Amino acid sequence: MAKLDGKVALITGGGSGIGEATCEVFAREGAKVAVVDWNEGRAKTVAERLAQHTTAVAIAANVAIAADVERMVGETIARLGALDILYNNAGIGSPQLLHLMSEADWDRTLDVDLKGVFLGCRYALPEMMARGGGAILSTASIFGVEGSPQWAHYCAAKAGVIAMTKVIAMDYAQYKIRANCICPGVIDTRGSRGAFRRLTPEDAERARRIGAGMAMLNRSGQPDEISKTALFLCSDDASFITGQAIIVDGGYTVGHRMPEI
Repeated sequence: MAKLDGKVALITGGGSGIGEATCEVFAREGAKVAVVDWNEGRAKTVAERLAQHTTAVAIAANVAIAADVERMVGETIARLGALDILYNNAGIGSPQLLHLMSEADWDRTLDVDLKGVFLGCRYALPEMMARGGGAILSTASIFGVEGSPQWAHYCAAKAGVIAMTKVIAMDYAQYKIRANCICPGVIDTRGSRGAFRRLTPEDAERARRIGAGMAMLNRSGQPDEISKTALFLCSDDASFITGQAIIVDGGYTVGHRMPEI
């Protein structure tokens, strides 16, 4: 029996990267999947590919807009019949010194990365409560656990996701709803590569190489390595796990390396 047989999962940011990889593994494990992305074309491409494994629908939505989020939840239930799993995965981020950061850049990052998680939970929770339970997962970051130069807005948002996850776990355990988050390290995705768009191509490549080298395993992670953790946390294998921030970073945060002597 597949791990998610009979479940309906809604995954934001499902058109690429970690979200796309998670859509694929959830589909293979028996879930019906709502692929949500701000880019409707990418969502449709993924949903069409999933059709060989399961029932999948593509939904275009901006997770920072309440009306879009309410619609994506309602459309998921109308088209797939229920909502058992919500994975708040959509996110953005780009490094910048705080004193050079515009208010618009700050607001956009917090709106997508933190408010988007709030809105997803806000509209999914009543449905899960009525259904008698569910699993909520969110993508936080190791930068929500520790600081990183030039990522003040992103660190603030992801730390907020971790704290909010703990409160949701406390408030909704009585409804048999579990809430957890994953804190990825440096993952090789289109989004992570685009985060350095302000740099020259040479400096961007150097930044990616340095980031990968800070992990004890001396490499970047791959999206499917996060998606497998997501599958575990949203399945019954994790039935006694809630309120946790699970770090998946190749050893990035275990300690600071001394320079080679």
